[in-house]
Amino acid sequence: MSITKKATVFAVGLGLVTLSACGSSDSGSDNSEAESKTVTLVSHNSWAVSKGVLAAFEKQSGYKVKVLEDGDAGQAVNKAILTKDNPQGDVFFGVDNTLLSRALDNDLFQSYEAKGSDQILPEFRVDQDKHRVTPVDTGDICVNYDKAYFSEHELAPPTSYDDLIKPAYKNLLVTENASTSSPGLGFLLGTAAKYGDEGWQDYWKKLKANGVKVVDGWEQAYNEEFSGSAGGKKAKADRPLVVSYASSPPAEVIYADPKPTSAPTGVADGTCFRQVEYAGLLSNAKNAEGGKALLDFLLTKTFQDDMPLNMFVYPVREGAQVPEEFTEYGPQAKNPETLDPAKIAGNRDDWVKSWTSLVLK
Repeated sequence: MSITKKATVFAVGLGLVTLSACGSSDSGSDNSEAESKTVTLVSHNSWAVSKGVLAAFEKQSGYKVKVLEDGDAGQAVNKAILTKDNPQGDVFFGVDNTLLSRALDNDLFQSYEAKGSDQILPEFRVDQDKHRVTPVDTGDICVNYDKAYFSEHELAPPTSYDDLIKPAYKNLLVTENASTSSPGLGFLLGTAAKYGDEGWQDYWKKLKANGVKVVDGWEQAYNEEFSGSAGGKKAKADRPLVVSYASSPPAEVIYADPKPTSAPTGVADGTCFRQVEYAGLLSNAKNAEGGKALLDFLLTKTFQDDMPLNMFVYPVREGAQVPEEFTEYGPQAKNPETLDPAKIAGNRDDWVKSWTSLVLK
């Protein structure tokens, strides 16, 4: 989205669910019992689930779910690695294919094959020999555009990476920092896939010369800098192009009041990079059994059907429902850029280092 993100986090009044353990007590044994019945999910800021769906899981499993949101996906993964010996929780959700090798190389997760793994669509399955992560959702990181801006300026919106470096689009694009943000990194990887090892740096030199603006994370880029979003309109933002998700336009329709007949934003289909988000049982989880139950829950058809209109991502389970709003306003990219996980693992850190030197200095 994860993944990073997601479009549900802008200012539309959608509250993220954070449930604490059942009451406290002066009795140490009571506290211990409460802790054993609490399972803690660590996530980026875009975790969301319907209250009724989560309540049903809690009733069925006997566990209370506590959610700790920890910033953008890149920041959350880095912090989870730093605290892996004494983790904040039991399950981590939101590591995506751009950061997966970093988590696995640092032994962030322990092995567990979640119930329902056989229902995951084959193209999303990874780490099949050790089962350290469970695929949960997928989406496309793409440049979004403000339809009103381009109509008012009688300018065709961009459709490709090549368009973004043309003089007509100078000073229009805002993206996220590739070293701290999952969508920012996804956009960088998309350019690496498109232009190759020898061409992506030259592309970014041209993009920088064309006035690309870089901010820390998705929320700032989408809600404060992008003129097409609900939050951006309130903030009087002046950038009509933003790196976000193909599923962002449906969110702009669903949460608008009154609802428009068409999405106010569009997607440059030729700028997309396919993202997959995973969850895993943290290596030193205090409540491993509760964590396993939670991972099983994330693959149920109930959760996978509920997820799209809460986190604005696509399900990975066979037969899960995709909302009509997605197919109408935010279909998945037809030919997104992709990179082999081994290619990402072998080059990501060097690419980010080079990108930082090239773009931020």
